[in-house]
Amino acid sequence: MHSRPVPNSVRTGLHAGILLAVASLVLFTNLGRARLWDRDEPRNAGCALEMMQRGDWVVPFFNAELRGHKPVLLYWLMMSAYSVLGVTEFAARFWSAALGLGTVFLTYGIGRRLFDSRVGFWAALILATSLMFGVASRAATPDSPLIFFSTAALLVYVLAAFTRDGGATEKLGFVDRPLEPAALHWWAAAAMYGLMGIAVLAKGPVGAVLPTAVIGMFLLIVRLPDVAENPNRRVWQKWVLPCLRPFAPRHFLRTCWEMRPITAITVILLIAAPWYVWVGWRTDGEFLRVFFGEHNLGRATQALEGHSGGPWYYPVAILAGFFPWSVFAAPVIADVTARVRQRAPWWPGYVFALCWIGVYVVLFSLAGTKLASYVTPCYPALALLTACFVRHWMRGIAIGWRGWPAGAITTLGLVGLAMVVAVPLAAKRFLPGESSLGLIGLIPLLGAVVAGGFQWRRRFPQAAWTVAVTAAAFATAMFGWAVLRVDRHQQNHLLLAMIDNAGGNSRVGAFGRLEPTWVFYGGRPIDELTLDPTEAARDHGRWGPKPRPLATDFFGHGVDRFIITTDRHWDPLRSALPSNATVLAECPLFLRRERLLLIGAVPAGRAIAETASDSPFITPNL
Repeated sequence: MHSRPVPNSVRTGLHAGILLAVASLVLFTNLGRARLWDRDEPRNAGCALEMMQRGDWVVPFFNAELRGHKPVLLYWLMMSAYSVLGVTEFAARFWSAALGLGTVFLTYGIGRRLFDSRVGFWAALILATSLMFGVASRAATPDSPLIFFSTAALLVYVLAAFTRDGGATEKLGFVDRPLEPAALHWWAAAAMYGLMGIAVLAKGPVGAVLPTAVIGMFLLIVRLPDVAENPNRRVWQKWVLPCLRPFAPRHFLRTCWEMRPITAITVILLIAAPWYVWVGWRTDGEFLRVFFGEHNLGRATQALEGHSGGPWYYPVAILAGFFPWSVFAAPVIADVTARVRQRAPWWPGYVFALCWIGVYVVLFSLAGTKLASYVTPCYPALALLTACFVRHWMRGIAIGWRGWPAGAITTLGLVGLAMVVAVPLAAKRFLPGESSLGLIGLIPLLGAVVAGGFQWRRRFPQAAWTVAVTAAAFATAMFGWAVLRVDRHQQNHLLLAMIDNAGGNSRVGAFGRLEPTWVFYGGRPIDELTLDPTEAARDHGRWGPKPRPLATDFFGHGVDRFIITTDRHWDPLRSALPSNATVLAECPLFLRRERLLLIGAVPAGRAIAETASDSPFITPNL
């Protein structure tokens, strides 16, 4: 007997419920328990706090100086969360997680329209349980807003250009004829470019340039006229000429015009330009110079802050960031390549996803500065292609070597085994006492064993679902448990609490190292000290960096003053300080083989001693 087909409305509701539950579990579990990480989270969270305290919704400030690194959208979102939820880690990360959840459903919509509802469901599930997307969606950074609004713009294009669902006339897992992209109506173009305008407020020109390039590259390929194959062409002509055909001048210009460039420029400027003009006017052009000159042009042309890499950088970054689903990279590539060559009915969807990935990976590979987070906006496309393979695998119709799925599952188990062995060894060096973190590798290891059993018995749907459950459990354990164990070793806030307990109108300086977490959790600006009189006398103007006080003159002047430094910088600093300056306390520097020192020239009172005794990581020197 054949089971009755599930109505579309019921299937859609079931998909939505599962996606909401899984994505919420991964993205919101213990979201606010860990302290702010790295350098970007406290900078962004602190900037939003300083803007709110100043009552200024235009000019970004951090540590009492202009912050020209990022546009304003993230700060507006954080300020709204602070107003409702209070100034907490959860509030700082709330909108990132909420927009990450939204991106999961946007991916479902794109997959449903280009392929079918099951592919959309699997793509959304895969995206929600991939590691780097989880990092972006749980961090107080502009990556999640950028990904959301970029993906939303691409969804508008897909809905407008493809007027029916990919699965509307499904037959054996495929549509009965290829989807053909339609011309873009002005209202759809306005909505699409409007979303890109918001993305420009999230992270600058990349919010509009790259999604537009994705759509443009797709149209350049699918609108190419067919040409007769010439069997007499040389080998290089067979490879080079097809790559150049989409950029033939006439075809290229016609495609650009069909994308409504006047509408694009008008709408994006109407949304994004007012703030950029306003902040430029308020800062005498300094924000625009720093943001566009240093953080856009500068990062494109040179490797800043040591973030460099070769052409291999982003493929390796994606293999790590898309884990655990990246174990299917080889079978996905084989399956997609074969179906694109066959011009299968889902061919336009494959091409769209490949253009999405290619634009981000190629353009950022050409840039001088490289960071793994730069290509995270193409993760929905990776999820779409992986979901197509999973759909074919479950039905037993995947193209390529039959051993590919078993090999991918074996790789998943080997990675889990490697984590069980390697993580405790790394923890012994950088996180003493946290060898239990290696237990997290048991999740992919056990998941691979179960999935491998199903695969061996040719129960492909059960094998795929086992991998999905494994991915969800692994991501939840990683973000909800492992991160908290690591976070226990962030102890600099205890040094800051000792300063607060000392009382008085304390002023804090930093020598040799200034971490943004000290500014955010200290609740006060921190001076960056120097021993160079020339540097101390340098005037950077009204909107430039703050003057750097001389360390030799820092203590005194009637207020309690403290200096935070590291043991590596203590020797050159000690000879420049007054004789009564001493190390009050010290603690390990997070994830580094150095120690933080708290230097003071005031008597160490009981409050300081009591605070120091609360933590095994703090060593008071009283």
